[in-house]
Formats: sequence, structure tokens, C-alpha cells
Amino acid sequence: MNATYGHATTRGPADPDEVLGKLGGSWGWSLGFALATLVAGVIVLAWPDETLHVLAIVIGLYLLVTGVFRFVTAFSRRDGGSRVTAVIVAVVAVLAGVLCLRHPLQTAAVLSLVLGAYWLVSGLLVAFIAVAGRDMPYRGAAFAVAALGVVAGIVVLAFPVQSAVALARLVGLWLVLLGLAEAALALALRSLAKRPASPRPPV
Repeated sequence: MNATYGHATTRGPADPDEVLGKLGGSWGWSLGFALATLVAGVIVLAWPDETLHVLAIVIGLYLLVTGVFRFVTAFSRRDGGSRVTAVIVAVVAVLAGVLCLRHPLQTAAVLSLVLGAYWLVSGLLVAFIAVAGRDMPYRGAAFAVAALGVVAGIVVLAFPVQSAVALARLVGLWLVLLGLAEAALALALRSLAKRPASPRPPV
């Protein structure tokens, strides 16, 4: 409580929805997700000869982190349908991450199926958000990232691999490409945030 010239002003607790919305819509949050994707890709490419168990852990953790990022980003959507769709993307990422971390499912074919299906489904859902969100100032960049995710999912599903090394190279390459695309989107958001607001027309 602050008092100024005898007047007391009180400020209630911040609305969690507003806090998460501001965080999820910031360019720094988008850049953090891009860096997480790039780090996962670099790790997978740097150690392609690691066991399938290690590869499954890296992919599973990447998907779980993706779920967290996507969930927070969902609060930046003001349209109800877009918000629900973004939450679905987050839930799908978490479920895919849990499947990758399950020991009985740690085979190259199953990992390819889980990751490819996630990229395909999430890419389509993000594309829907970009198309439906007419007020999104970065619709083109968001749709490009979604399209890249769809292509990644199709490639991984269409060319199943049977060895951990081949899967690591394929997944690592796509993670790096997706991370770079997400970084470009974050920089576009940063440029938009620095752009001065257009003056209102005189009444």
C-alpha cells in the first residue's frame, strides 16, 4: 500500500491469465523456444552414435519442454478457438514426450512415428491458428513455421528409419531447421514490438 498526500492506493494481485498472456506473446519467449529447439537439434547431431535410449530421452524432453512453451503461448491468443487449439498443441506435445520416454516404446520406428505424428498434427493446428487469426500481425511467418512442421512430419513418417544413427541425423537436421524458423519468427515479433504505434486519425 502506497500513500501519497494522504491518499492510499492499493494494487491487487496480477491476473495469472494476463501475466501468462503477456509472457507467451513476447518475442523473448518465442526466442527461448527457438533456442530450446536448436539446442536439442545440435545435441542430437553432435552425438549421433549414442544409444537409442539416450536419443529417446533427448526427444522426449524436447517434446515436454515444447508442451510448456506452447501452453504458455496459448494464453496470448485472444480468440477462444485459437486458444483452445494452442492448448491442444501443448497437450499433444506432452503426450508425445511421455510416449518417447516410455521404455517399452524405445525403438527407432516408434520414435519416428511419435515425433513425425506430433510435427504433422501440431503443424496443421498451428496453420489453423495462423489462418483463423486475422488480426495476427505475423500470420505469414507463423504459417511458414507451421508449414515447415508439416513437411518435417511427412518426411519423418514417409521415410521410416530402423537405426538410431539414421534417426538422429534426420531428426537433428529438422530440429535445427525448425529452431532457425522459430528464431526468425521471434525476431519478427521483436521488430513488431519496436515499431511505433500508428497515430489515431483525428476525430
